Amino acid sequence: MSRVNIGLIGLGTVGGGVVKVLRENSDIFIKKIAVRDINKKRNIENLDPNLLTTNPYEIVEDPDIDIVVEVIGGIEPAFELLKKAIKNKKHIVTANKELLAKKGEELFNLANENNVVILYEAAIAGGIPIITPIKTTLAGNKIDKIAAILNGTTNYILTKMEESNVSYEEVLKEAQQLGYAEADPTGDVEGYDSAYKIATLGTIALNKKIDINKIHREGITKISANDMKFADELGYKIKLIALAELKKDGQVDVRVHPMLVPNTNILSTINDVTNAILLEGHPVGKVMFAGPGAGEMPTASSVVGDIIAIQKEINEENPLPMMKCTHKIKAEQTDIEETENKYYISITAANIPGVIGTIGEICGRHRINLASVLQKGVCKEDFAQIVVITETSKESDIQNAISELKNNNRIVKINNLIRVME
Repeated sequence: MSRVNIGLIGLGTVGGGVVKVLRENSDIFIKKIAVRDINKKRNIENLDPNLLTTNPYEIVEDPDIDIVVEVIGGIEPAFELLKKAIKNKKHIVTANKELLAKKGEELFNLANENNVVILYEAAIAGGIPIITPIKTTLAGNKIDKIAAILNGTTNYILTKMEESNVSYEEVLKEAQQLGYAEADPTGDVEGYDSAYKIATLGTIALNKKIDINKIHREGITKISANDMKFADELGYKIKLIALAELKKDGQVDVRVHPMLVPNTNILSTINDVTNAILLEGHPVGKVMFAGPGAGEMPTASSVVGDIIAIQKEINEENPLPMMKCTHKIKAEQTDIEETENKYYISITAANIPGVIGTIGEICGRHRINLASVLQKGVCKEDFAQIVVITETSKESDIQNAISELKNNNRIVKINNLIRVME
């Protein structure tokens, strides 16, 4: 293989891992690393300080650098830097899921115009290979559904809530102390991270451009210890699911929200910080990819794999043609109100005769059939805890029923509404 020079923008957790892995490869030479603070102490032995610069334009404008590796995250300055690098005919490797979700179309079009490649295996699921298999080994399939756990922080929190029967707030604090959750966990726990990832993954797998702004997104902050306990009793686990499905009418249903996953579904067994992606298509059927979705070395593994893939074809007239983005059709995305799901509803109600009948009557008026209704005990305030599982119903009907339930004097509180995976 040809010797290549790379410029690394960012030397945080992932960047440090890339440096450590590349020390084992003599054909890939790190010429320059852009950092915010040259004097910062780093967990990298014998790092040559002469490699460091605070000016990333030294990298994107250096004619000797073949590949720019961006691992700083966020939109700016990453977007402007990568645009400049592409115009200077440099190939790109990135782990930046937000940038791809929001600015990917512009970057990919620019890359095609300049006959360079953007690879981004690390941006979707850390160390799990998924983009390359979809574009190569699975290229003969029509993928029509993705159901995935794409965020290790939320999966860890939900796993510990289930195992320890404790609140979201308690587990979040523990996750922050262990380094699994950021000081500001909003990007993870509110589902933004998973939404960025499913936007790009869905575009590649379903072959239609997905608009990140049209993805329905809910996080895990409203999940309670009781929800976890009731779900377990009913034969489910609660997971934050990123879903992208090509419907029969050609629309694409893309969303991120908690779901009750049946214990018979393999996704229910994915615990702690592990990620998993379940693909359904023809002719392959169902295929699952699982493994470490984040972390220094797993993510560096994907980054370095992309660097080597480019290195192998860097002298070709049209390098890595199968990996280039050629998606032309914009997805017509289904509004969440038009989706159909089964639902788990947790209700606190007055402990009086007929209250379950009231719930049934209200649901019936909105064309909702109940699959099961369970009373889970009585609180000291003499309120009944009731759990309802519906049959498949339309989202707009469910929301209308919830509004009527909230306004009924027999209903004290709607504790939670969670969709159920079939």
